[in-house]
Amino acid sequence: MPIVYDKLLALKIPDVEHSYGPKDCMLYALGLGLGYDPVDEDQLAFVYEKNLKVLPTMAVVIGHPGFWVKDLDTGIDWVRVVAGEYSIRLHRSLTPTGTIISKTRITEIIDKGEGKGAIVYSERTIDDKATGKRIATLLHTTFCRADGGFGGPPRQQPPVHSIPDRAPDLVCDLPTRPEMALIYRLSADPNPLHADPAVAKAAGFPRPILHGLATYGVAGHALLKSVCGYDPAKLTALAGRFSAPVFPGETIRTEMWRDGKVVSFRARVVERDVVAINNGRAEIAL
Repeated sequence: MPIVYDKLLALKIPDVEHSYGPKDCMLYALGLGLGYDPVDEDQLAFVYEKNLKVLPTMAVVIGHPGFWVKDLDTGIDWVRVVAGEYSIRLHRSLTPTGTIISKTRITEIIDKGEGKGAIVYSERTIDDKATGKRIATLLHTTFCRADGGFGGPPRQQPPVHSIPDRAPDLVCDLPTRPEMALIYRLSADPNPLHADPAVAKAAGFPRPILHGLATYGVAGHALLKSVCGYDPAKLTALAGRFSAPVFPGETIRTEMWRDGKVVSFRARVVERDVVAINNGRAEIAL
């Protein structure tokens, strides 16, 4: 059955308690392609247990609520959902070992109209179990391509961050590996769209696509490398809008514009010259 606005807005998504350790941190980093150059010591720090660092964007996978769009009674055609927008606000740096409590709630649903899809907005908080201190706040939009026209109340989408009208100050090209989606899904998001060719074709893609949040993580890596000197504590916020899929094996070019502590960015697929993440905004601790 189609989306029922009040029912979906009140959906109870189970809280998640998640304990993780160094292997989880390293697997996540490997799933984003770090370690591609085995003698790059900056990248090695995230994939080798000696003095291990944790990527800030790992907040997207710890305490992940699972594929609730499919597993719960949502009324959503889960085969045709794709990531819309995502933002992280880091209140403190992630540690290589921890136990966290993750809570997810739906905050709004926008009906774009028959044949135009629907957008589901959700918020997830991550707190340290031992201290109760907030680690991160994450905002996520899910674009439900087949679910428009359910009759939800009229709502306006919030404005997006504008990219400066000048040449980028920095550019960083990072490769993705052909098997990257198969590695990344071991950290979170088991959606078969990213592994099963038949499911990908049913969703309208010629082959499995890379997770939107993996593309997001690669852009986060580019920012960490280009403006943070690989210091995870310096990347305190990251937001962007997904605008096109990436196929594993393609090169992601992150273009960056720095204005004080704010870095605007977009991520482009080099081989097809399409923008995969647009209207990006990061905050850097000075």
